Amino acid sequence: MKTTLVSKKNNDVELTMDFTAEEFEEAVNKAYRASKNQFMIDGFRKGKAPRSIIERHYGEGIFYEDAINNMFREGYPVAIEELGIEVIDSPNVDFSDFGKGKPMTMTVKVPIYPIIEDIKDYKGVEVDQLEEKVGKEDVDKELEAMQKRNSRMVVVDREVKDGDTVTLDYAGFIGDNQFDGGTAERQELKIGSGMFIPGFEEQLVGAKSGDKVDVNVPFPEDYHEKDLAGNEAVFHCQIHDVKEEQFPDLDDEFAKDVSEFDTLDELKKQTKKDLQESKDKQAENAAKDALIEKIYDANKVDVPKVMVEDEIDNMSQELDQQLRYQGLSLDQYLQYMQKDKNAFRDELREEATKKVGTRLVLRSIAEAEKIEVTEAELDEELKTLAEQYRMEVDQVKQALEGGSMDFFKKDIVIRKVIDMLYDEAKVNKTAAPKAKTTTKKAPAKKSDEKKAPAKKTAAKKTEAAKKPAVKKAPAKKTAAKKESK
Repeated sequence: MKTTLVSKKNNDVELTMDFTAEEFEEAVNKAYRASKNQFMIDGFRKGKAPRSIIERHYGEGIFYEDAINNMFREGYPVAIEELGIEVIDSPNVDFSDFGKGKPMTMTVKVPIYPIIEDIKDYKGVEVDQLEEKVGKEDVDKELEAMQKRNSRMVVVDREVKDGDTVTLDYAGFIGDNQFDGGTAERQELKIGSGMFIPGFEEQLVGAKSGDKVDVNVPFPEDYHEKDLAGNEAVFHCQIHDVKEEQFPDLDDEFAKDVSEFDTLDELKKQTKKDLQESKDKQAENAAKDALIEKIYDANKVDVPKVMVEDEIDNMSQELDQQLRYQGLSLDQYLQYMQKDKNAFRDELREEATKKVGTRLVLRSIAEAEKIEVTEAELDEELKTLAEQYRMEVDQVKQALEGGSMDFFKKDIVIRKVIDMLYDEAKVNKTAAPKAKTTTKKAPAKKSDEKKAPAKKTAAKKTEAAKKPAVKKAPAKKTAAKKESK
């Protein structure tokens, strides 16, 4: 096969794939061998009739269609690789006259990945970078999170307080009738979590292990189960045990347990350093995002419709995967949201267009600046990926064989372009305004003083109306909860 680039106009390419008469004949023979078992000819066992006999019965061109399809399927990927083009849609193919003893030419027209030839205004772009310094409050908050991660639940012999976790049985009644869904045994409930309807958890404050408590609560008027909405209910509760969350003391022993450091001071210093590096990276990434948006806005990008639709497909698939981790499918989510697929795709179209357009701009800059991935850079990226997934480098290479490796290299190129744009930009680094924070005490020590239950806001009550009266055994989360995440 001989490949020739006929023309390249705008984002469309025309190429030819020329096959000799011998190549065409071999393709026909291959099609015959693949399908001869389908033919029954008198005087021959099934699959044993010669090609010439089958052609005499069904016509000389009986195997031509399969032969041509095979020639295209095998030859087209080779042709576009030889020409170094990246197609974005299905091709249109025309054929020259063909037949026994004749060569054949396939003329292919296909849209390719567009490159903006006159890409502009991408060097020396001015952008602000708001930097934030890590303070004592930030370090304290991180240490508090470390304490929480290393906390433990301990059974205590005292009255229930806000924040405790109780194990209880309960049975719900309206009048003398016990209602469905209002009964559980050895249910764990954190007081103050808001998992049950308003007023339930607060009435357990002050009880002790072994106590029986009647909780009287009204169901909200807008409760989701109409048979219960607005009704006064009583829950007969039996408290089995009371647990409190206990936190380790912030001292040198804590530092040794949670880190490689011997003292709390060393842990604090490292924590501050790590937090500062994280904040600096966030500030830099935010500046890069703003920089890319400015360059995107400065260039007129005509995004091919097919690429936008492909991106919407990708976004839909990603959301479907996320939902499936939570027990739902995209179809179920759309049904819950009362949307059809077309309306959902329309909502994604603007974001998809911008995503694709941004990639077009960045790859056009890479083309203009001749930015490529070196073998050393590729090896380093593969090594990093292998460490991340705890695999051997050869295993990563095998997993990325074919098209995935090409996408991997293109991602590296995009990152190199962004780094280049940032290095050449006029970055105005300024201190971020100090956010007002309320200092929280570390939870190392808990007061035994009994706190009054906090009042719930009207907004919380409305939200609680949608919750079950009691927390049933772990069930699938609703689509509404997923949407809010």
